[in-house]
Amino acid sequence: MRIIVKIQCMNSEAKSFYKSLTNVVGPMAIQNLISAAVSSADVIMLGYVGQTAIAATSLAGNVAFILFMISTGISSGLVMLGAQYWGKQDLGSIKTLLGIALRICCTVEIIVAVVAAVYPRILMLIFTDDPLMIAEGCKYLRAVSFSYVCLSFSQMYQAAFKSIERVKIVTICSTSTLFLNIGLNAVFIFGLFGVPKMGIIGVGIATSIARCVEMIFCFIYASCHKDIGFSVSCIFRRNKLLTKDFFKYSMPALGNELVWGAAFAMYSVIMGHLGEDIVAANSVVNTVRQLASVLCFGMAYGGAIVLGKDMGAGRLDVAERNASRLARSTILSGVLGCVLMICLYPVLPYIADLNETAAHYRNVLLFINAYSVIGAATNTVLICGIFRAGGDSKFGFIMDMISMWCVSVPIGLFVAFVLKLPPLWVYFILYLDEFEKMPVVVHHYFKKGWLKNITR
Repeated sequence: MRIIVKIQCMNSEAKSFYKSLTNVVGPMAIQNLISAAVSSADVIMLGYVGQTAIAATSLAGNVAFILFMISTGISSGLVMLGAQYWGKQDLGSIKTLLGIALRICCTVEIIVAVVAAVYPRILMLIFTDDPLMIAEGCKYLRAVSFSYVCLSFSQMYQAAFKSIERVKIVTICSTSTLFLNIGLNAVFIFGLFGVPKMGIIGVGIATSIARCVEMIFCFIYASCHKDIGFSVSCIFRRNKLLTKDFFKYSMPALGNELVWGAAFAMYSVIMGHLGEDIVAANSVVNTVRQLASVLCFGMAYGGAIVLGKDMGAGRLDVAERNASRLARSTILSGVLGCVLMICLYPVLPYIADLNETAAHYRNVLLFINAYSVIGAATNTVLICGIFRAGGDSKFGFIMDMISMWCVSVPIGLFVAFVLKLPPLWVYFILYLDEFEKMPVVVHHYFKKGWLKNITR
């Protein structure tokens, strides 16, 4: 009889978990899907401008990518602590954490925005020495620089909304502004409604306008809901203990995202010196990869909110069982993403018009990225989902520092510039990184050191 009751309780617990996960992950997956669709639309529309425009935007976009990694790391600390305090229904502490996150993120992104607007060439020289791509990339960076400031506000506000399970409003906000981005891209690239054709500059302007609207949307929602109280004045809230906790748990997460993002930017640096063809091919394949991985990444980051709430409420045994459910579900979604990428193979020629060499690279890169998605799903759900839910952000930082900067990047530089292997072989070796660290990550999961309540 006791066994039957226990099984019934476990089934009820599982249903409750999957319901909560669906409520959080569904909107996040839709948001990621729309974001990936915007990237695809950018590539398709820039295809009418030329292959150089695609390659230049891809390289210049690494600046935004690194800034996105910084804001993701800071917002991860906010979500990590915020979700646990939400489990205790302590909204005041979440407001203070939002203020801390805003001060850090805005400072960094405003500095980079000024550099991109005033002297973008110094940023482009990091990624390529091709004069044509540098010239086009500088145009794009000047136009898109204002979006970096808006991104810092919108990302932190959305992280605060997510930590208190207001995920739907984040999805509505992002989806609306991303559709706006697509529409403005078409207007500025093709010169619709009497607007002059701006090409690559138009893409940057469209992104800046869309990000500005997104930021204003967040401000309006927060001010209209007095029960939340996430006003801009939160930036002046101070608490020594919470600041100490925020730096303790968010800085390793920030370091982790930055190390990971910088390593991927270094992959772009390596490819940028191997020629325009491999860069353009990677840009096209990356948009397909984003579409295929929206579900598994949404589950990984969304699952952290659900698990963090359980841990903050002191339900560690429930959190442990739910972590196992989250891992299995996310890895399965990674396998489905891999299959989806392979099924999209016939669509590739219609995404962008590439020359013969770039088209060949694109076809091979698709299969390399397909298997890589499974590894990325496994590592992301463990490092960014389960471990961070319990405040264990330091492990991911150390793991990526060793695997990417002590192994993958040095090997990539060696095979590209010393052995001078063909671009496809260099790419294949670089994208083995997820499987290099997987055994250690899985071992750390079974040690259960991440299972903690970190609220005060």
